[in-house]
Amino acid sequence: MNWFGFSCVKCQQKLAIGCHGLCSRCNAEIYRFAYCGCCGAELTRDELRCGRCLQQEPAWQQMVIIGRYSEPLSTLIHRFKFQGQFWLDRSLARLLYLAVRNARRTHALSLPDVILPVPLHHFRHWQRGYNQTALLAKWLARWLNIPVREDLLLRTKNTHSQRGLTAKARRNNLKNAFMVQNKLKQCNYRSVCILDDVITTGSTMNEIAKQLRKMGVQHIQVWGLART
Repeated sequence: MNWFGFSCVKCQQKLAIGCHGLCSRCNAEIYRFAYCGCCGAELTRDELRCGRCLQQEPAWQQMVIIGRYSEPLSTLIHRFKFQGQFWLDRSLARLLYLAVRNARRTHALSLPDVILPVPLHHFRHWQRGYNQTALLAKWLARWLNIPVREDLLLRTKNTHSQRGLTAKARRNNLKNAFMVQNKLKQCNYRSVCILDDVITTGSTMNEIAKQLRKMGVQHIQVWGLART
């Protein structure tokens, strides 16, 4: 394992100073783009929201992502999520932290009251040994001085993997898969962030956001490492 600040977590090149774990070359290779501040779709014009979101906003209001799910970001996420390399949490969280700071300048993002990492089903959590989004959330909470709550969202259904499914199949797969705990009402959170690793169709976010709406949450943000 490579210690942060000594070598790049992607190419192993030695780093002269401590940073977020990527050398300048690998960091520059991440595909970053101008995106819709609501759904994360790539924009071709100088605007803040895409035409689709201007006509019909999704169940949340704002989205923050690092970039596209492609090399080298995709490899780092895969290693972090499926190869047991949980120590990549700090490097990836640092990249997302910088994306949040940038969104505060470019998309008038206001920080939420709390971060809610998307939960894993207890069986998958046992298999993997950790919830990758919860690890990311702890670093972001520390750097942004925002609380993180892992006890407010519950995954009640051990769903099939979303990889390779159509948008409709993803929605059906996630139906009734999450539950928001009633104690959320006692917390009086007006603005919350749902944190996930990769955002594809937004089905997971939509399912959770709809339930948060029913609990009286007024403003919902979605933060993710990458958008496919």
